[in-house]
Amino acid sequence: MNEDSHTAAAAARTPLLRRLTPDLTPFRTSADFRLLWGSGCISSFGSFLTYVALPLQIKELTGSYLAVGSIGAVELLPLVVCGLWGGALADALDRRKLVLGAEAALGLLSGLLLLNALLPHPLLWPLYLVAALAAAVDGLQRPALDTLVPRVVEHGQMTAAFALISIYRNTSTILGPALAGVIVAYAGGPGTAYGLDVLTFVASLLLLVRLRAVPPPTGADKPSVAAIAAGVRYAWSRPELLGTYAVDIVAMLFAFPNAIFPFLADDLHADWALGLMYGATAVGALLVGATSGWASAVHRHGRMVLLAALGWGAAMTVAGLAGNVWLVLLCLAAAGGADMISGMGRSTMWNQSIPDRLRGRLAGVELLSYSVGPNLGQVRAGGTAALVGVRGSVWLGGLACVLGVGALATALPALLAYDARTDPHVAAARAEREAATATAETAAAEAAAAAA
Repeated sequence: MNEDSHTAAAAARTPLLRRLTPDLTPFRTSADFRLLWGSGCISSFGSFLTYVALPLQIKELTGSYLAVGSIGAVELLPLVVCGLWGGALADALDRRKLVLGAEAALGLLSGLLLLNALLPHPLLWPLYLVAALAAAVDGLQRPALDTLVPRVVEHGQMTAAFALISIYRNTSTILGPALAGVIVAYAGGPGTAYGLDVLTFVASLLLLVRLRAVPPPTGADKPSVAAIAAGVRYAWSRPELLGTYAVDIVAMLFAFPNAIFPFLADDLHADWALGLMYGATAVGALLVGATSGWASAVHRHGRMVLLAALGWGAAMTVAGLAGNVWLVLLCLAAAGGADMISGMGRSTMWNQSIPDRLRGRLAGVELLSYSVGPNLGQVRAGGTAALVGVRGSVWLGGLACVLGVGALATALPALLAYDARTDPHVAAARAEREAATATAETAAAEAAAAAA
């Protein structure tokens, strides 16, 4: 019986309570995963301090909506370009060293923001420069960070690992901005937020340095444009992978209305609910992550992705049609839960079926889809709202998402047919992982024998 069969059999014997709580197996079996999780938890909270403090400082310095909104413009291109290059680096270098170097660089950039904030008259241009550089470094780091997880947890634990990571990410999304707002308003302003962010990077690095080395696979391609193109060609050869990218882009393009939440709050005569709107999707995602034990028994991840994306669009449709703010918030939470389910399915498919030698480059492609969809979705939401009103923009976007995902389900039968139990790419990735583990164990045994 193979590893995934053992996982399925264990899930079948699991009591209902355990099915509705997170699967903690990656915590128990991998010290490196515990280190990654702890590091991410700490640095995620710190990053939200800067995420809130930076636009607030620009607002204080300029009083301009355009100046604040320009942060996204200066971040997008470096994130996309460096994300693709970072994927190639992740496949060619020790991923641990790449993550460590990028984490240290992000800490230094937060230190520059702190120094600027301490000036008698803080300068504006360094804020944009640091924002662009931080986006570039994040793009270089994220593929390596994402592809570390499949190297430190067992092949059958990918869904559980993603769910556990999502818990701290969504908790940070909910609590981080609130904590940052209090610190900036009452505890010393942006300088204090930047200083605390620097400290979180120090703490994160102290955990990351304890990770074992994660060298590249034997015969890894050198980082180059040709190597990136090879990753894109591989993605193109896998229609089920293309389907996951397309579903995510369609869902975000048509049904990501965050940019118009202030106008939606006005339309509902509930200005007090604006912050709740921004946090509602994260609450829904957190609830799903905290009750995700059932997901480890799912094998048809393509259907999981499609059904969840339909749920996201349906929830946004009802949110736009609803006239009651509490119903809107409930729908946004439901949408966040659906997006979390879709994310678990996508992550499991990618990590269980992509060869390790290409995993970094494919993570760069994933980063591209993550970046493009929400940013274009903001533009779509604002433009549609100008034509048909804010609520019309929300419900029409949700309906377009449902129709678009339905069309993709028809056009991409490979995504519907995907089954981790029978997919040849999953079997090949599992065999590759087992061979690498056996080789490492043999080398360790030989080293121990030689030392004795």
